Amino acid sequence: MRYKITIEYDGAPFAGWQMQASLPSVQGTLTDAIEAFSGERVTVQGAGRTDAGVHALGQVAHFDLARDHDPGTVRDAVNAHLRPHPVAIVAAERAAPDFDARFSARARHYLYRIVDRRPDLVLERGRAWRVPRTLDVAAMHAAGQRLLGRHDFTAFRAAECQANSPLRTLDRLDVVRVGHVVEIRTSARSFLHNQVRSMAGSLANVGEGRWTPDDLADVLASRDRSRCGTVAPPDGLYFVAVTY
Repeated sequence: MRYKITIEYDGAPFAGWQMQASLPSVQGTLTDAIEAFSGERVTVQGAGRTDAGVHALGQVAHFDLARDHDPGTVRDAVNAHLRPHPVAIVAAERAAPDFDARFSARARHYLYRIVDRRPDLVLERGRAWRVPRTLDVAAMHAAGQRLLGRHDFTAFRAAECQANSPLRTLDRLDVVRVGHVVEIRTSARSFLHNQVRSMAGSLANVGEGRWTPDDLADVLASRDRSRCGTVAPPDGLYFVAVTY
């Protein structure tokens, strides 16, 4: 029986989603908890491989079990074995045998949170990126629209990115202020390694008045990684949801 699970986690204590031999990972923690519940050592396939320190509100994964369990039982029993790790299955359901959390995805949705204030973060520490000056959100949003569509995103791609092509289609990039937080909301079928954090850092340059929207468009067209703004820290990045 194939199960689809939606997962929430705090990425701070993990070396990322992907299982690693000697470092804690979200995938490894889930695998151990599922084995503790079911007695089966399974492969948990995620919709996206988040980096160290990146959080999730709606990561999706699938795995197979030999026995048919009620999805509510799977959710609650695995969660019991996940404690005290900051990982929780928020929903579980039976899935079709051909469902694949990664390859069946039609869109992935991310959120990047910036708190633009001079004082250090306290309650938001590890949950957002502090930028010590007020950002021009309207300019950031206008600049973000220059990234929409299908482009070569080499300038916003990590040097170690393993994707076969730098071409990606960005479907959405909105920048809005919600209370004291500047939110960058973006969607695409898939993203390059560090693409969202690279875009967030470059958009912050626009918000600070160091770049114009035209400057951001020039960086994109240059296909030159060295011209990208500072890569924003993982603290503010959240994997929000997957569309199937």
